[in-house]
Amino acid sequence: MSIFQAPRPGILPAQSIETLIATGAVTSDTPFDHDQVQPASLDLRLSDQAWRVRASFLPGKRKVEERIADVAMHAIAITDAGVVLEKGCVYIVRLQERLKLPQGLIARANPKSSTGRVDVFVRLLTDRGASFDDVDEGYDGPLYLEVAPQTFSILVRPGTRLNQLRLKAGDPPKLETRSVGVDLQGGDIVGFRGRRHAGVVDLDHIDGHDPRDFWEPLSLRRGELLLDPGEFYILASSDDVEIPVDQAAEMTPIDPSVGEFRVHYAGFFDPGFGTDEAHGAGSKGVLEVRTHDTPFLLEHGQIVARLVYEPLTERPSRLYGESGSHYQNQGLKLSKHFRVW
Repeated sequence: MSIFQAPRPGILPAQSIETLIATGAVTSDTPFDHDQVQPASLDLRLSDQAWRVRASFLPGKRKVEERIADVAMHAIAITDAGVVLEKGCVYIVRLQERLKLPQGLIARANPKSSTGRVDVFVRLLTDRGASFDDVDEGYDGPLYLEVAPQTFSILVRPGTRLNQLRLKAGDPPKLETRSVGVDLQGGDIVGFRGRRHAGVVDLDHIDGHDPRDFWEPLSLRRGELLLDPGEFYILASSDDVEIPVDQAAEMTPIDPSVGEFRVHYAGFFDPGFGTDEAHGAGSKGVLEVRTHDTPFLLEHGQIVARLVYEPLTERPSRLYGESGSHYQNQGLKLSKHFRVW
């Protein structure tokens, strides 16, 4: 297998991902979409093949579909008309993309921002993979996605994009780690809580849902918010997030000793996020928050996550938001599936 040569260790930019596609290291069942390659990541698309399973799993030393046979409840054909994936259930969906990574490259997947904001838990699986979301150097095989809707049932089709893949050359250094606090004083509405008995979210219907049918607004109250176990919240960071044009970042969990809650299911920030020169720098980081077994009182400015910055191998041929984005210059904002509150 060939060895990938990068100018320096780092995350691959758009033009390098396009080269991998052109040379057959990344292939697909259908032609790639024109907007599928992001500044420093590749959107992955659902195929028409899925299974409802009774438990999550790691394949270990076996192929994914061999393990599915042990836990499958029934197969599902995802059609162009759409299939509903029910909240509280676990599904495995084969993705359209396939990898044949050259030596010198690894990959890591993460949910897309819009996926995390509707509380859909997704994780990438590979044949004989020992961990979720990570793809080993030299991997040659199909990709699968575990999909577990938590708050809302969702409607998906072949081509629906729930996660994205970041490719990395060598062992790039961690350039910086910044703390991320929560904003509970930013306006009359400081957050949203998902409604327990809402309808179905069509993940391919942009601006197509009334947010009042799905979300309860949370009003300002002394800079505090009591998180109830089992509830899902959309909040905003207290500080703006800016990603330099030659870097990318991932939002990672904090030490659980400072709070029993989970923040940010979707953790990739592409180069150029929050640095839109036409509209001024700075965008809030939107936080997807779910507490664990006990109620937790969250205070304004409390540190809830970390941003870890890594270099790109070179400046990308396009930056985040250059051709339009739902989340550039954002404040507190629901996913793109909902109309403005």
